[in-house]
Amino acid sequence: MTLTGYPRADGRKGIRNTVVVAYLVECAHFVASKVVACFPDDDVQLIGFPGCFPNEYAAQMMERLCTHPNVGAVLFVSLGCESFDKVRASNAVAASGRPVKTLVIQKAGGTMSTVEAGRDWVRGALAEIGTQARVPMDVSELIVGTVCGGSDGTSGISGNPAAGRAFDLLVGAGAACIFEETGELIGCEEIMAERAVTPELGQELRAAVQKAERYYATLGYGSFAAGNAAGGLSTIEEKSLGAYVKSGESPISGLIKPGDIPPRGGLYLMDVVPDGDVRFGFPNISDNAEIVEMIASGAHLSLFVTGRGSVVGSAISPVVKICANPDTYRALADDMDVNAGDIIEGLRSIDAVGEEIRDVVLAVAGGQQTRSEAMGHREFILTYKTFAPIGPACLPAA
Repeated sequence: MTLTGYPRADGRKGIRNTVVVAYLVECAHFVASKVVACFPDDDVQLIGFPGCFPNEYAAQMMERLCTHPNVGAVLFVSLGCESFDKVRASNAVAASGRPVKTLVIQKAGGTMSTVEAGRDWVRGALAEIGTQARVPMDVSELIVGTVCGGSDGTSGISGNPAAGRAFDLLVGAGAACIFEETGELIGCEEIMAERAVTPELGQELRAAVQKAERYYATLGYGSFAAGNAAGGLSTIEEKSLGAYVKSGESPISGLIKPGDIPPRGGLYLMDVVPDGDVRFGFPNISDNAEIVEMIASGAHLSLFVTGRGSVVGSAISPVVKICANPDTYRALADDMDVNAGDIIEGLRSIDAVGEEIRDVVLAVAGGQQTRSEAMGHREFILTYKTFAPIGPACLPAA
């Protein structure tokens, strides 16, 4: 299927043309949100970093997000005395060929003056990028992520394996697909290593999961919540196997960390557990943190498999909701894009639902809105972490 996308200076193409308003410290959050509120009917979205102390991970993430192919223009909102390097961020966006502006509240006259200036700039940016023509885009240019949240006993039986089938179809068409959360893959490292395209990559996959296991052991708890148990899951091993199957059966082409962009099509594991000593608590304090990290690695859209039910979406990249549990689907149908619960009730096969997910991905890439997107869900969260660069064994395809 031939799609169309918005061309970017780095050669990538976007499936959306969003104006991002990004606050650079929590003290600027309110002003930035007031600017976005001036455009209820336009694709103007709010993201930001709340911390005042510098963090290389957060700085890199903001740069990757603001130069994502789905982003057409960026307005930074600064208080003025935060530690975030606003000049570096602005220069990165300017170098990408996008319109960019930084407003400093302490210099712009306070709340209302900054909101007014921001409103005027965004209005001009919308007019400027609104003239941009779309160009042909192939499926092989897509990057698709997947995450599961609110998992229950049905997730690993229906929703996750169906997402895995969709991944196999997309990888077969040349797309890059990212699965994540090494903390929810504990016990699956040997299975994944066998799928690695090189022995060296296999060892990197093992090491990433072993790091996650040590991290959670130090914290004293892992990625297994009371809601998982109430939904019928028994152990982290059972949850891990259910999460693993959403990767499908394609060879694993590489291991990346948040902000690393897959160099070509294939299947990639994202290591989301920070490197070094435990410093920042739970690696991802909500499902949206994982989605944001996949977006920073170029994901045009993400698949979200849920059994208990989740209603979140995301800023910048659309989220396709796949409901694993038929009872949950009936209760939350307005929030769901795909009913994988049909597999549980014997109405459709895993292959059939996988093909539907693939078709929904292509439709959303072609401009169709997801349920969460249409309702205005644009959740976003970015916290502190630290990562070391990946080594050459992690990306043999590069």
